[in-house]
Amino acid sequence: MSTSTALGGEAAQPAFLSKERIIAKPGFNRWLVPPAALAIHLCIGMAYGFSVFWLPLSKAVGVTAPVACTPDMGFFAQMFASTCDWQISMLGWIYTLFFIFLGCSAAIWGGWLEHAGPRKAGVVSALCWCGGLLISALGIYTHQIWLMWLGSGVIGGIGLGLGYISPVSTLIKWFPDKRGMATGMAIMGFGGGAMVGAPLATALMGHFASAEGVGVWQSFVVMAVIYFIFMIGGALGYRVPPTGWKPEGWTAPAAKAKNSMITNRHVHVSVAWKTPQFRLVWLVLCLNVSAGIGILGMASPLLQEVFAGKLLGNDLTFSELNADQLKAIAAIAAGFTGLLSLFNIGGRFFWASCSDYIGRKATYFVFFALGFLLYASVPTLGHMGSIALFVAAFCVVLSMYGGGFATVPAYLADLFGTQMVGAIHGRLLTAWAAAGVLGPVLVNYLREYQLSHGVARADAYNITLYILAGLLVLGFICNLLIRPVADKYFMTDAELAAEQAIGRDKGASAATSLEWKASSSSKPLVIAAWLAVGIPLAWGVWITLQKTAVLFH
Repeated sequence: MSTSTALGGEAAQPAFLSKERIIAKPGFNRWLVPPAALAIHLCIGMAYGFSVFWLPLSKAVGVTAPVACTPDMGFFAQMFASTCDWQISMLGWIYTLFFIFLGCSAAIWGGWLEHAGPRKAGVVSALCWCGGLLISALGIYTHQIWLMWLGSGVIGGIGLGLGYISPVSTLIKWFPDKRGMATGMAIMGFGGGAMVGAPLATALMGHFASAEGVGVWQSFVVMAVIYFIFMIGGALGYRVPPTGWKPEGWTAPAAKAKNSMITNRHVHVSVAWKTPQFRLVWLVLCLNVSAGIGILGMASPLLQEVFAGKLLGNDLTFSELNADQLKAIAAIAAGFTGLLSLFNIGGRFFWASCSDYIGRKATYFVFFALGFLLYASVPTLGHMGSIALFVAAFCVVLSMYGGGFATVPAYLADLFGTQMVGAIHGRLLTAWAAAGVLGPVLVNYLREYQLSHGVARADAYNITLYILAGLLVLGFICNLLIRPVADKYFMTDAELAAEQAIGRDKGASAATSLEWKASSSSKPLVIAAWLAVGIPLAWGVWITLQKTAVLFH
């Protein structure tokens, strides 16, 4: 409901979830917005950790061991079967659906989000993500995998997309002086969601497991409730600045120095995707993510197969290791995967913050140039048997993978302006969906091809790594070609005013420049908000560090 006339003749208050309702008042502390965004991203980021459920769900019927379906039972029959267990390959479709619907929903409803505001989008995201978990719990209870695909994959995937982009535009408008850092803080939460959610899920399954069940459906219900509380809290914490607001004492870049890569004008989302700049940034993100996501998914077998016995201090190949040795190197590889997760998360904040000082284009030049050198050197490091340098190289690579996600919203704001950056970012996320196919296909299928042609396991990744290095060269060229957006694509003053009216973005003040100092009374609330998201994140980091410690023994 928009502002309207009440029965008594007075103007009615805007609807509770409307954008008008959350325009900040003078004295509001902008540092309350990042923890609100983190509260949502830490919850939906559990999508990365769903693999923790695969093994228990693969024996949901048998409990102690999987009950295989009959050989004559086809794929569609297994979708509705309740007497035999699901294969992990069937469960893996949930992960695929997550990112298909994340990209699609962000692209389709990004424009709606700009008009409706982040609070409404955050609430819808919470309903979809947590409602999807409850539908999945019903699917597990009744042993109907199609309900899991529908619940978590489709409905939950839509919640992922809306939740992922909900804070982007708002944070960029609150932090025009620190665009990269602000979006980096929020998107760091998405990377850290699995680090918190996976050990929580493991603990819940251990608590609910019994002789009659593996405890997964109950875990889904509990997590849905916990996530709903956090996500609604985050959504209600969103505020948007009034038009013309700026941080106290801050001067826009154009006013203090000529910087043609940062515009103070705005491009409409319906026009932005038609520009050469959008296509080039799409390729930049796709190529950077393709290189990282393929390695992230194969990190554990890669370390085990390349170094094998060297991880235990001997020269045995992978095929020569006994069962106990295989178990030992698997634990070491799990620590390696945990370490990569930490760098993936830390890189989101570090590189996005760096981009505020060296610029977005220069940051991506670092990603592609340094990434190329590291990918190209990894096969040599493997042959040298240098485990420390090998691990260090991939830690830097994964930090830049995370940094690519966190830096791109600010890159878009620099090029296209802030008015519709959330919607433009939503459309750009289709590059993530494409990379989610390209990267794993390259790594997995090239590995299988090499092994089938007699290549030793220790060498099966070499060609793949060189190809990934080649992708980064292409990304470097695409980034080099990005130029400022031509004047013809920007909205006129009249078009911008009309867009702001649709989005109810005009606020309570008609001033062209509005700034205030945060109220001192808001400091306890800021501390409480950061503790609410910081404590779970710190717990997840501690659990991950414990797993990583095995690497250094």
